[in-house]
Amino acid sequence: MSLTGFSALRIDPPYVKRLAELGITDPSPIQEEAVPPALQGKDVVAQSQTGTGKTLAYALPVLHRIEAPLREVQALVLVPTRELGMQIVQTLEELTKDTGIRVQQLIGGASIERQIDKLKLKPQIVVGTPGRVQELVKLRKLKLSGIRMVVVDEVDQVFELGSMGEVEALLKGMLRDRQMMFFSATYPPQLQAVIERWMRDPVYVRVNPSQRTSETLEHLYFVSEERDKIDTLRRLVRLYNPKQAIVFINETDDIGEAVAKLKYAGLSVEGLYGDSFKQERARAMQAFRAGRFQLLLATDVAARGLDLPQVTHVFNLDPPVDADHYVHRVGRTGRMGRKGTAVSIVTPREHFIMDKFAKSLGIDLQRKIMSHGKVFDPKPGRGAVAGEPGADSRNPAERRKPEDGRPAMARESAGKLAGAGRAAAGDKRSVRAAGEGRAAASQMSSRSEALRAETASAPVQRQAPKAKGPAGPGPVKKGAPVVPDKRQTERERERERKNKGAPRWLKSKPERTDMPKAERSHKRK
Repeated sequence: MSLTGFSALRIDPPYVKRLAELGITDPSPIQEEAVPPALQGKDVVAQSQTGTGKTLAYALPVLHRIEAPLREVQALVLVPTRELGMQIVQTLEELTKDTGIRVQQLIGGASIERQIDKLKLKPQIVVGTPGRVQELVKLRKLKLSGIRMVVVDEVDQVFELGSMGEVEALLKGMLRDRQMMFFSATYPPQLQAVIERWMRDPVYVRVNPSQRTSETLEHLYFVSEERDKIDTLRRLVRLYNPKQAIVFINETDDIGEAVAKLKYAGLSVEGLYGDSFKQERARAMQAFRAGRFQLLLATDVAARGLDLPQVTHVFNLDPPVDADHYVHRVGRTGRMGRKGTAVSIVTPREHFIMDKFAKSLGIDLQRKIMSHGKVFDPKPGRGAVAGEPGADSRNPAERRKPEDGRPAMARESAGKLAGAGRAAAGDKRSVRAAGEGRAAASQMSSRSEALRAETASAPVQRQAPKAKGPAGPGPVKKGAPVVPDKRQTERERERERKNKGAPRWLKSKPERTDMPKAERSHKRK
């Protein structure tokens, strides 16, 4: 009888049975390639796209070689982040149920006293961050002499965070014949020197290296102005309505502000802060896994390596710094053959980054526009398309800087209406001597009805400059522009200033405009 599934990889029957209980029956390509040499005790450098089962690819060989009766640390798994460490511990604990193998996590941010107490229980496997493990070694609370296997998961991130020096310091305290395994979706060229320095004839396992992202992923991006990104994200979340999604930004310091803005926009979101306590981060991850909120806002480091099956979408509120970071971000969805969608929101100046990622990763990264609750392909030959988030759908004439608080087209339309005999509406700061020609006259209660009728009935041409004062009392010649009497306007302003707040009997009487000018001068004297 031929062996199939994990049995064909010579995995112990108890673990094969446990995997079946967890719903895992067939190994993935990276597991088929990496498990056999790892079981033989060889050093392994494994590379595979995110979400392909790399954790089991090293966890199964490690468990196979653990001696349960021996109460000492035999395997060390180093990780870049707390969340990834807790996830790996959970996986190992599920596999080692009722086997007598104890797993202990040693991650930064947790109480070191409690970790020291738990080390007294003699775990066989330790999962931790390089800094905390090295700290416990210096305190002589953790011995490295019995360690036979060392795994560095997400080794590129460990290297990028500057923790590789701590890893090498730990390797110096271990046996020379210990086994080493590196796992990651991406490998920077600088890591090759570390591999050559510490590994012995490693077996390189690369599963479809040209396909660095999942084939079940859909890659999209939308163009938006920086100030409109939050609103664009809100509209996209409403449009796609993901079961759960991760939103990535570049700076940890921006998480609080972004969470506040997204909550104000009505979205169900929480942040994964890199500088918060372990308990707070654990509660946030536990609540997210339980589906208590829809969006998890995080940085690249915080979300590295997380396996969240319920995540259907990834949104990049800030573009990744390079193609490798893009691979790890979008790898939070579309895992193990499931469908997923990766959506990036970029400014017009960041547009070239998407083209760069598409060429570098060999993916179909499509630009889309959003309008009226639907997603469309942009029209060919156009830049910012009407309806696209952040795009200005007005024509160039409308996009000119407004001079009076209104767009250029609105001013032009108002001018045409004024030429037809109507005043431009909405301009409260100035009075145009146009249309009916009586806007200013209506403010002067002292004007005679005859003069008002004469002024209103006279046809007036539209004048270019704004009238800075009310129209004069003199008759308006047909076809001539109305020119206000500046001196009279000043006198009226002065009279109104003096009359303000004075009793009626003390108020200055308005001049009669129906008597000759000489009589008016004599009365003033």
